[in-house]
Amino acid sequence: MSRRGAGTRVIHQALPPAMRDSVDEFAAHLAQVRNRSAHTVRAYAADLVSLLDHAVRMGCAEPADLELSVLRSWLAKQRTTGAAHSSSARRAAAVRTFSAWAHRSGLLATDVAAPLATPKARRELPVVLRADQAATLVEAPGDGGPSAPGSAGDAGAPEAATADDPVLLRDRALLELLYATGARVSEVCGLDATDVDHERLVIRVLGKGNRERTVPYGLPAQRAVDRWLAVGRPALAGPDSDRALFLGARGGRLHPTMARRIVAGYARAAGLPPTTPHGLRHSAATHLLDGGADLRAVQELLGHSSLASTQIYTHVSVERLRAAYRQAHPRA
Repeated sequence: MSRRGAGTRVIHQALPPAMRDSVDEFAAHLAQVRNRSAHTVRAYAADLVSLLDHAVRMGCAEPADLELSVLRSWLAKQRTTGAAHSSSARRAAAVRTFSAWAHRSGLLATDVAAPLATPKARRELPVVLRADQAATLVEAPGDGGPSAPGSAGDAGAPEAATADDPVLLRDRALLELLYATGARVSEVCGLDATDVDHERLVIRVLGKGNRERTVPYGLPAQRAVDRWLAVGRPALAGPDSDRALFLGARGGRLHPTMARRIVAGYARAAGLPPTTPHGLRHSAATHLLDGGADLRAVQELLGHSSLASTQIYTHVSVERLRAAYRQAHPRA
């Protein structure tokens, strides 16, 4: 457990029983009823623990004692820590969600957070690779070329790797599939071999909220995945492999953390800007829109529940167009 997680657990255990129980019941509600991701549940629960600890210090003994002034005091205190604007927005959203739930559950007489304004998170334009840079990255683990520096044959193939090296084949298939589908790294690492439809060239992805979607991929990704499954995966497979599509060096399912190291390592070795799997997702979305793809089709491919989440990539495309205009037009 991280130091932050350990600290949250200690504070949680020190809360008055009614406060502690409300955290546990709220987290269960988010996970089981609202079907929120484990990451969201952890973040909201940690925010709530911090809020209730602050409330106890202000004289509250149970959720019914919460008042709007306590919520505002806590949010103001959080802002003084210099947290990112997005973190402040999430904390306000966590407070509002908890307050509404507690009111419906009878823990609060009124929805005390209803008047609370939720700051809008500033949407910064994601950094994306150019199409030629993306091609350089996904083709890096090929023909025994430069490999990504990493730990003992896992985060990138060995320096003297051959074209049939299983780690190199895995890395190539991983990079190709991340860029071809725009899927999240957790989604790609969660794929089973049976989730790949080789005839239709699609993968079956389980996304946020356990929503399943079908995402197509192209011929370069098909060749890389087929080669990995035929030559690379059997060499790494072991008792812990089960049906996982991508495997680590010890034969277990490849962890997203290691996948991030693989992407970063090959980008660094190829002299590209610092890149993450999410950067490849950004790049895929932007290149699709640049190529004329429909915004709603891109939304469906990415698994965004809201079109607003996808629209940021239209801004990226406009900015790229504007940059090209400024560089090329004589009257710019």
